Amino acid sequence: MVVYLDVIWLLNVCFDAMLLWLTALMLKRPIVWWRLLAGALIGSLLVVLLFTPLSAIAQHPLAKMAASILIVLSAFGFKRPRYMIENMLAFYFATFAVGGGMLAVHYFFAEQLSVQNGLLMMHPPGAGDPVSWLFVLVGFPVLWLFSRRRVEQIREKKLRFEHIVDVIAVWEGRPLALRGLIDSGNQLFDPVSKTPVMIVDREKAKDVLPEELMAYMAAMTVDDPPEQWAHRLRLIPYRAVGSGPQMMMAVKLDRIALSYENEWLEVKHGLMALSADPLSADGEYDCIIHPKMVQAGRKLTAS
Repeated sequence: MVVYLDVIWLLNVCFDAMLLWLTALMLKRPIVWWRLLAGALIGSLLVVLLFTPLSAIAQHPLAKMAASILIVLSAFGFKRPRYMIENMLAFYFATFAVGGGMLAVHYFFAEQLSVQNGLLMMHPPGAGDPVSWLFVLVGFPVLWLFSRRRVEQIREKKLRFEHIVDVIAVWEGRPLALRGLIDSGNQLFDPVSKTPVMIVDREKAKDVLPEELMAYMAAMTVDDPPEQWAHRLRLIPYRAVGSGPQMMMAVKLDRIALSYENEWLEVKHGLMALSADPLSADGEYDCIIHPKMVQAGRKLTAS
């Protein structure tokens, strides 16, 4: 079997560089291409040493650990021990995720067992056959892209949940428990009182708001408001993307309480508008909170 060392070395450099790139994306580290390439070149030296009399040393776990440290130091530098450890663990995670994924897919499709003359035979795939190398060339970039997408989705989900809080909206003494998303894009105010507006899923609001009031708010008319709630109703102007000025009806609540950063905040002045469509397709939150409510909220005390 002929082994082309230059091809193996070049592939190793490319793979190491992509793994370091994935590590930088995972940790949101600044990407300096020449540093990533330097780390990849250091990592590729182990492959070269495998074909020299130093092969036994290159395969020792301590040598591999030392090479990993040099790779990460070259790619990201050293600021403090914790920074270094985070880089090392993320680099190993990226390596195991992509490499383990390739092994899993390979063995999933590989035909390794057969029955010959009543005997179960195992046919392990060759390490250097053209099919396996083609699989590596195609599979590695695909799994790299897959891993990158999963990391981005996890980060996006984490950011969303960091801004999702518990909410209690009180209407005429009746509490409504909600999950709210603090959204800086929500800039709805009452133009007169400058009271912030939060948007609540209509289906959730049915638990506390009377049907007559909800029907009036949905009709979007200013004629003949329900007398007992007329002083609570407000008309809120807004502008949606791709459309002109519009209006929505909001109602003044008794109070709003938010659980933010492990403490409860009370918002005494807040309006609630209703959304006919679900605000979250997967039910992660029931309302969109105006950020001003968090800023203006006062910490609730035991009294």
